[in-house]
Amino acid sequence: MKQREFTIVECPRDAMQGISKFIPTAVKIEYIKSLLKCNFNVLDCGSFVNPESVPQMADTNEVIAAISEVETNTKFLVIVANERGALRAVAYPKIKYLGYPFSLSETFQRRNTNSTQQDAFIRLAKIQEIAEASHKEVVAYISMAFGNPYGDAYNTDMAIHWAEKIGSLGIRTISLADTTGQATVDNIQKLFGNLVNHLPHIEFGAHFHAKPFDWEDKIKAAVENGCKRFDGAILGFGGCPFAKDELVGNIPTEHLIKFLNENNHISGNYQISEKLLNEASNAYQGF
Repeated sequence: MKQREFTIVECPRDAMQGISKFIPTAVKIEYIKSLLKCNFNVLDCGSFVNPESVPQMADTNEVIAAISEVETNTKFLVIVANERGALRAVAYPKIKYLGYPFSLSETFQRRNTNSTQQDAFIRLAKIQEIAEASHKEVVAYISMAFGNPYGDAYNTDMAIHWAEKIGSLGIRTISLADTTGQATVDNIQKLFGNLVNHLPHIEFGAHFHAKPFDWEDKIKAAVENGCKRFDGAILGFGGCPFAKDELVGNIPTEHLIKFLNENNHISGNYQISEKLLNEASNAYQGF
C-alpha cells in the first residue's frame, strides 16, 4: 500500500477525565509536557465544560496556560459543550481546535450535554461561528456513531445524514466516535467507505473504544476504507463511563503507531520516539 500521511491525536483528556481522584494540576501539566515531546500531530488536552459534570477537567485553564509556554508543533484541541466554553477556549492562542460532541443517540446527547439532538446541532452551528471568527477550527465528534446501548434507533444512514448536515456548517473535520465499543468491522467499512468518498472535502477521523483484543480489526477496517485520522491514548486508558465495562478503553497509541508503521502506512517523516512514549506511559501510571 502506498504510504500516506496520517494525523495522530493523543487524548490525555479522555484518559484522565474518568479518574475519580483529582489529579493535581502540577502533575497534569508535567504529564502533558512529556506528551508534547512525543511529536503528536494533535493533543486533546482539556475541556471547558461544567466542572460539576467533569470535575477532573476543572483546572483546564491553568493547564492550557502552562503548556502554552512550550515550543511545539503539536496543535492543541479542547472539548467544549456550549458557546460559553467555546468563548473561553478561543481566548488561548495555542488552542487550534474546538471539539464538540454531537450524538446520534438522543439519550446520550441529553446525558452528555443536557440538550436535545436538534438543540445540539444549533449549538454546534454557533460554536462554528465563534471558531471561525477567532481563526480556530471545529472538530465535530459524532458520538454513538456505530450504535448505542440505550435502544435508540440506529443505522449507518443516520450517521451519513448527520455528517452531511455538520459538513454544511463549514466544519471540515468530523471524527466518528465508537463511544461504548459498539463498532464492528462491517459498520466501520460501511461508514468510512461511504463518507470518505461522498464528502471528500471533509477529513474523517476515528475515535475508537475497544477491548484489548479487538482494536486491531477496527483500525485495519478504517484504514482500508480511507480513514487517515486516529485518536488514541497511551496504554489505552480512558473511555466512556457509560460503557459499563472496565475493559473498554481508548485505542493504545503505541499499538496504533506500531500497526501503521508495520503495515507501511506512515511515511518516514512521522516518527515518535519509543523512549519518549515509554517515559510518558510511566508518568501516567503514576497517577
